[in-house]
Amino acid sequence: MTVNELVVEMSKSGCFGAGRLAQAVSIYERMLKEKALVIFGLSGAMIPAGMKRVVVEMIRRRMIHAIVCTGANVVHDTLEAFGGAHYRGSFAVSDKMLYEHRIDRIYDIYIPEEVFKSKFDKPVIELFDEIAEKNPGKVFSTAEFIREVGRRLRDGDSMIYNAYKRGVPVFVPAIQDSCYGLSLWEYVEKHHGKPITIDSCRDIQDLFKIIKQSRKNGVLIVGGGVPKNFVFQAAFKFNKPYDYAIQITMDRPEPGGLSGATLEEAISWGKVSGEGDRVQVISDATICLPLIVSAVMERLFKK
Repeated sequence: MTVNELVVEMSKSGCFGAGRLAQAVSIYERMLKEKALVIFGLSGAMIPAGMKRVVVEMIRRRMIHAIVCTGANVVHDTLEAFGGAHYRGSFAVSDKMLYEHRIDRIYDIYIPEEVFKSKFDKPVIELFDEIAEKNPGKVFSTAEFIREVGRRLRDGDSMIYNAYKRGVPVFVPAIQDSCYGLSLWEYVEKHHGKPITIDSCRDIQDLFKIIKQSRKNGVLIVGGGVPKNFVFQAAFKFNKPYDYAIQITMDRPEPGGLSGATLEEAISWGKVSGEGDRVQVISDATICLPLIVSAVMERLFKK
């Protein structure tokens, strides 16, 4: 049985999480067949968790047309592009001991601080020098800045390199809330105030332009947080609700947080169309994202 055949069997029952996952596959397939603009929201620690190859395949096959993600995901993608690695560990361990050994933990993923220093901090500062030299006085949007980084990585497995190569903008609206933000601060301090200037408000203008020009709009959101709101606010501003919406989340709506807010709630804001196709898949994204993408690929591509 192939992945898509399994999903088809799930759709025949149509119940619980399996039914929602099958519905997500069908909606995503329709998005692509009907030539909708597909914006991909990516939060959480998806790159350390091994989802990079899934996202890269989505970029290569033109299954997403713009990415809005957290700073953490571009940080970890860059770290791997410079030869760093994430290690499978255990959540059942003394974090005091990990701290003493200078090992950072993301649930059951380990990253030695020495890897961060040698495979992110040092090469990124050198990369900033080149970007500043080639673009004196330029004020970057986050998408322009990440494109400049991606241009220089030359790693065929990198998310941001593949995005640069295929013209997929990567918006990081909270880039300062990441190791990229810390490195940019360090770079400015080191050069006595000579800045690499990033204006994240310019991302709003660039994303709005993409949304306004599209005939139909779709969104696939992993998690929530800043990427979800950034994607949705364009629809709210221009009264152009999304025709298709898929969210994968483990959060609940009762506390009122955006990550758990239902797509039905988004209808009240004019962010998602009341007549559109939508589904919220309550699942760990590392389980269902590969299944959704694989099934859609199987339906749309011969190879």
